[in-house]
Amino acid sequence: MTKRQVRDQLDRPLRDIRISVIDRCNFRCQYCMPAELFGPDFAFLPRSELLTYEEIHRLATLFIKLGVEKIRLTGGEPLLRKDLPVLIKMLSNIDGLRDIALTTNGVYLPKYAKELREAGLKRVNISLDSLNDELFGTINGRNVGVGPVLKGIEAAKEAGLGIKINMVVKKGLNDTEIIPMAAFCKERGLELRYIEFMDVGSTNGWKMDDVVTKKQIYEMLKNEFELETVEPAYYGEVAKRYRYKDTNVDVGFITSVSESFCSTCTRARLSANGQVFTCLFNGNGHDIKEFMRSGVSDEDLENRIKDIWGQRSDRYSDERTEETRKARKKIEMSYIGG
Repeated sequence: MTKRQVRDQLDRPLRDIRISVIDRCNFRCQYCMPAELFGPDFAFLPRSELLTYEEIHRLATLFIKLGVEKIRLTGGEPLLRKDLPVLIKMLSNIDGLRDIALTTNGVYLPKYAKELREAGLKRVNISLDSLNDELFGTINGRNVGVGPVLKGIEAAKEAGLGIKINMVVKKGLNDTEIIPMAAFCKERGLELRYIEFMDVGSTNGWKMDDVVTKKQIYEMLKNEFELETVEPAYYGEVAKRYRYKDTNVDVGFITSVSESFCSTCTRARLSANGQVFTCLFNGNGHDIKEFMRSGVSDEDLENRIKDIWGQRSDRYSDERTEETRKARKKIEMSYIGG
């Protein structure tokens, strides 16, 4: 496939797209879908509002023509979407795609990991915020212990999938789990990503006082482990990575709050209901679903994507202040993933 690289107003190329396939989840994590707001009567998207697999494939093909090399499927919990391996196989066969990954809470991996790998999935990011059953049950809002997630990790290993563990750290909630999680992942050869608690959406009660910064976590790790800096593997790599000395095991940090990486952000997001978002923190999406369903040609659709990215100037984390945070309209995490 001949690619036509598109760049935004700050000369950032389009290289990654995160595609949310569903807005539903079996968990109610406090930082994403708190149970008190996403209760039994919450109105999730009807099936007709979700992009079909054929529509996702069509859009993904055009995004790849414009420079995208990596796709990550997200949710909600993406494995709640029926026949997800079918979509993965469709996407993995697109010429020019180098990598396809999935973010999941891991609970359904024992059932689907082998089929996902056979369909072409390369990697999974598994969310695990604590190794303590009681605390983890509190965080996920469903009183689900750690066991089902650990079984999911083992299933992913057995299927031959690459694995990263995501841990969102919130002060006063699970910051005591920072060292135990590091030891657990180091011993098992799993790459751990500490994610700073972020002000995504408007329902998670975010306050700066709740953030444990990368610097603070790093200082804690240094007291327990010898760490070496790892250079970025590619332009726009999100995680700041380190390696445990004399091992091949990395540990990384997603520093959206304390150390912005807006200047090299190459990611677009496609929501479960077919809107393109050019920033995780920007609630002003561009409705591409209705435009596509109006019967436009691939050329028209491609030009629309080019226009959306070409007009992009988002740099929210660079500009975050209390005033801008309050004034900014945001989309909920459950619609566009992480």
